[in-house]
Formats: sequence, structure tokens, C-alpha cells
Amino acid sequence: MILMKKIFAAVLLIAVASCATTYEAKVNFDKNSKVDTLNYKTFAWLTSGRIMAAPEDINPVMKQRVDEEIEKAFIAKGYQLIDDAEKADFAISYTVGSRDKIKVNSYPTTYNSGFGWGRGYYGGRYGGMYGTGMTTETRVSQYTEGKLAIDVYDVKTHQPAWHGWAVKRITSDDKEAPSSAIKEAVHKVVAQFH
Repeated sequence: MILMKKIFAAVLLIAVASCATTYEAKVNFDKNSKVDTLNYKTFAWLTSGRIMAAPEDINPVMKQRVDEEIEKAFIAKGYQLIDDAEKADFAISYTVGSRDKIKVNSYPTTYNSGFGWGRGYYGGRYGGMYGTGMTTETRVSQYTEGKLAIDVYDVKTHQPAWHGWAVKRITSDDKEAPSSAIKEAVHKVVAQFH
């Protein structure tokens, strides 16, 4: 009996852990295969404003945090920041943005009532004998998704060399402590650059 309780507790713990939602940043990149980035040593900002196209409502404090984190991330990878973009190996810029999104989920009302073993169990298992006339529960949630994109340009050829981005669902924790969310997103994006 004790072994059965331990097994049940372990299964319950795994089920709860798999249902826990984390909103990790989704990170990716695209590289121009015609540009060799292996010998890069120095970088500069593409423009004095640093950001490519600032949204109208950009928070200037947040912008400064992003500027600083991008510099730190490239320096941490071993590149040297210089002032003159024409003398650098590559130039950088970035864009940021956010948009409100809506997520809609529909479930049979028995899904969360404790009756059955999850969505569609009785309807699928017993040929729909409980599915006829079954009502559904719809849940609507609204959230904000943020995006950060960093661009690298080859100074010699004046071509785009690399584009990296992160997309993340903004949580209340991110709003309360934006510095850590910015740092995490920037460093994940820049880590892909080579």
C-alpha cells in the first residue's frame, strides 16, 4: 500500500509539473550565407540612435536598458565596441515591439468536473454516448507578446549578415522586473551569433 501511494504521488507530481506553464522566450536567427562573420573582432552601432525604428510609445528607460544589454552581450562574446561604424567589422541595430493577443480554449464541461479522464474520453471511448448534446466551456485569455530583434550588418560589403530574434509572452513578473527579462532575451539572442 505504501509503494502504491509513492507511485501515485510520483505520477501526480509529474502530471502537475507537465501542466505548469512557463513562458520562455522563443529564440531563433537567420544568417546570410554570403557573409563570413568568423573573423569579426570589432563592432559599432549602425546609427547614433541605436534602435532601427523606435515605436511611438517606447519607454526611454527601457530603451536604455536594451542598448546597454546588447552592448554587454556582444562584449561578453569577445567583440570590442568602437565608436566609428566605418572602422568596425560589423554594425548592429535592433527593433522592439509588442502586441496584444487573445487565446481561446473550449472544453467539454465534464473535462474539469472530475467526471472522466480528460477531454473527450467518454465521447471517444464509448462511441459518443455521453457526447450527444454535451455542452462546452470556453475560456478566453488576453496577453501581451513582446519581440526583440537584433540585426548585424557587414561593414565592408554593407550587407545584412545576421538577424536574431526573441518572442516572449510578457508576464506580470516581467512587468515588475523588466531588467531581468530584457537581459535574458538579449543574451539568448546574441548567444546564437557566430
